[in-house]
Amino acid sequence: MKKAGLLLGPTLFCLVVFFADLDPQNPKTTIMAGIALLMATWWLTEAIPLFATALIPLILYPVLGIEKGANIAPIYFNSTIVLFIGGFLIALVMQKWDLHRRIALTIIATVGGGASRIVLGFMLASAFLSMWISNTATATMMLPIGLSVILELEKQFHPNETTGFSTGVMLGIGYSCSIGGISTLVGTPPNLAFARISQISFPDSPAVSFGQWLTMALPITITLLVIAWLLITKVFFRVPNKVKVDNSIVEKQKRLLGIISYEEKVVLTVFSLTVLLWIFRAPINLGLITIPGWSGLLPFPGLVDDGTIAITMATLFFLIPSRNPKSGSGFLADAELIPKLPWNIVLLYGGGFALAHGFVVSGLASLLGSKLSIFAGLTPFLLIALVCFSMTFLTEVTSNTATTEMILPILAAVAVATGLHPFMLMIPATISASCAFMMPVATPPNAIIFGSNRVRVPDMARIGIWLNLVGVLVVAATFYFVGQAIFDINPDIMPGWARFE
Repeated sequence: MKKAGLLLGPTLFCLVVFFADLDPQNPKTTIMAGIALLMATWWLTEAIPLFATALIPLILYPVLGIEKGANIAPIYFNSTIVLFIGGFLIALVMQKWDLHRRIALTIIATVGGGASRIVLGFMLASAFLSMWISNTATATMMLPIGLSVILELEKQFHPNETTGFSTGVMLGIGYSCSIGGISTLVGTPPNLAFARISQISFPDSPAVSFGQWLTMALPITITLLVIAWLLITKVFFRVPNKVKVDNSIVEKQKRLLGIISYEEKVVLTVFSLTVLLWIFRAPINLGLITIPGWSGLLPFPGLVDDGTIAITMATLFFLIPSRNPKSGSGFLADAELIPKLPWNIVLLYGGGFALAHGFVVSGLASLLGSKLSIFAGLTPFLLIALVCFSMTFLTEVTSNTATTEMILPILAAVAVATGLHPFMLMIPATISASCAFMMPVATPPNAIIFGSNRVRVPDMARIGIWLNLVGVLVVAATFYFVGQAIFDINPDIMPGWARFE
């Protein structure tokens, strides 16, 4: 696939640029379509590393007359990137002091009991941590904890009797890492991609705050978690009643951590304050009531965003002293964290933002809008469900971040063409990009738990296809009936900012 994609991308680019004429009055449109096809092909086939494909706009936009290089470069670093870096630094500090592991074991021990409750404990811990730190890192951390419980159980019972439990724990961890990331803007890369691409496509659109997103997405996460747990423990991988999980196994893991340290307490305090500041920064519309935001108390409330909070709180870790002699610099965080930041994802973000910018400045977005009016005949709910279905199954075999960045500018054009509020298509598509549960390659958590050799592809696909279909309905219905109130969407009135210049 990679070799085919490497050749197919430039071939499609040349065919469009040299043999198509999408808009005789504006040749930039055709050139931009060729660039978009090149990037889409290389992203979908991963012909070269994803971040390398993301650098193409820096090369081709100036050379082919789409946009100045000086105007493209700043797109690769903006307030959304600042939010991502700040949030990731906080996550790295939590991992450095093992706070994430303590949180996970505490949740599992609190919920645990029978086999199905232990699975629920693993799922709740995985989902909660994935709301704030990388779901890949969460899955990597939860995997050995899950395996230790499974191995202890296999010492007491026949392996055939524990197969359902071991498969359930592994799938529960993998699925919950993806489901938990849906809840927050920093939980998974597609969410932040939406936040920025919506601003690029529609510069006058209202920025989506952390609190707004959480209020809308948390019900989806809770619903999918409950359904996934029921499918795993009550339908597909039921555990014999005689198989009991000794809670002392988890308690032993907790004792190995020792008493909570001064560093953990401080990190937990800063993390908790960050969450509260994020949630309540801007007003939250709950339909019947609106919770005012604390930023309104500042002299310049409009200048503070979620990125400001993230980078401020992350910086505190470099200023607060540590009492542990092993800390190196003497502070809670030091320079060793910087190389651990996922700079490849930062570049991937930038490439998606540059692609969206190219759609707008070249006129391709307007052209797509005029050509995609055929979807206007569909009811809004059916169109949303169709988008959710397409994104869910497309990301089974493609990078969800790259696919989201590729699709969102097109959906923005579809929304304008059909007279829909752009968020009605863009937000459900973004969430559905994290709802692929069938294949090991669909998401990094799926791949990680598959690597445990405790999950077979048929098992993952058998339960995953049901979760995929349920996810389509849950995401579409929740946003259609709840999201409109939270984002102040009037389905009968197109907002004035929803147009392409």
